[in-house]
Amino acid sequence: MLQIEIEAVWRFRQEGSPRTAVVMLGVLNEIRKTGKITSAAADAHLSYRHVWNLIEQWSEFFGTPLVETQRGKGSRLTPFGERLVWAGERMQARLGPQLENLAQELASEIKPFLEQRPSVIRVHASHGFAVAKLREFLDREPGIGVDLRYVSNQHSLVSLAQGACDLSGLHLPHGALRAQGIKAAREWLDPREDRVISFVTREMGLMVARGNPLGIETIEDLTRPKFRFVNRDHDSGTRLLFDQLLAAHRIDESRINGAQQIEFTHAAVAAYVASGMADASFGVEAAVWHFGLDFIRIVTEDYFFVCKRAFLDTEPMQRIFDIMRSADFRAAVASLPGYVPSETGTVTGVKAFLEMHAVR
Repeated sequence: MLQIEIEAVWRFRQEGSPRTAVVMLGVLNEIRKTGKITSAAADAHLSYRHVWNLIEQWSEFFGTPLVETQRGKGSRLTPFGERLVWAGERMQARLGPQLENLAQELASEIKPFLEQRPSVIRVHASHGFAVAKLREFLDREPGIGVDLRYVSNQHSLVSLAQGACDLSGLHLPHGALRAQGIKAAREWLDPREDRVISFVTREMGLMVARGNPLGIETIEDLTRPKFRFVNRDHDSGTRLLFDQLLAAHRIDESRINGAQQIEFTHAAVAAYVASGMADASFGVEAAVWHFGLDFIRIVTEDYFFVCKRAFLDTEPMQRIFDIMRSADFRAAVASLPGYVPSETGTVTGVKAFLEMHAVR
């Protein structure tokens, strides 16, 4: 089955000079994590000498060292090398989902012209690590394709209502804020035609630096003037949830330093905090582990899918059910920090689902 990947490449050019430098940020990041050029070389499948030559070429190009070595103490990035790596991490976290969407659009245009055309399931979903894991499993299946687009809760529901997708991925918080989410869901879901598929629960909360040096523990702490925050974009379900939390705690957004600074994914805000450009953000727990952050749990969410009743009996949906209900997939979800399989693959009507979940 045809798969398309689009990747961002950093190419630096000096003004007035034809010279360019393509910096392999993965090499520098491996040195940052391990302190070993040998490890970076092995990870990149290159020789030690080649990697060292690249580092020297990059340092010459920029006019400043990227890596420092000390006899018997290994290697470490210079402050400039560190800044370069974290800028790359933010770029990848920010652009990754958007590039995935573009790749899916291109694949959707090309695949109809191929002789062997797989069944394509169109999924519009709020960004989440368990959804990405489901896509990984589906990509291994022969004869089936996934057109996954990351969109907001509302856009996902609109797509389903307009027939632009087969599965709509949504999330609802537990606790006092749940009533607001259920009210919105009732406005968009059709009890006669729509069906709800349970998927996972996930933990949402504050992302802070390792060891939480500033002692940030609650939403109210974010109002301290010295703390710098980075927010999610206005169209995201996470931003909606955060705004609801602020309203519940009677906190005006203007009191939070950096509330207007936005990024577009959970990984992007985590990278922002990890790079030292912000002290805290709000997002899903799984995002902090890649960047070595600490996490303060605030609220649990149910993540679920909605589809049209007629789609349940189709062959592609049955294959999705087989994956969702498999022990391997549930184990993969359980390995994601803050994620728990929750009645995964169970189908209920809209009315029964909302009534059952209204008490959580």
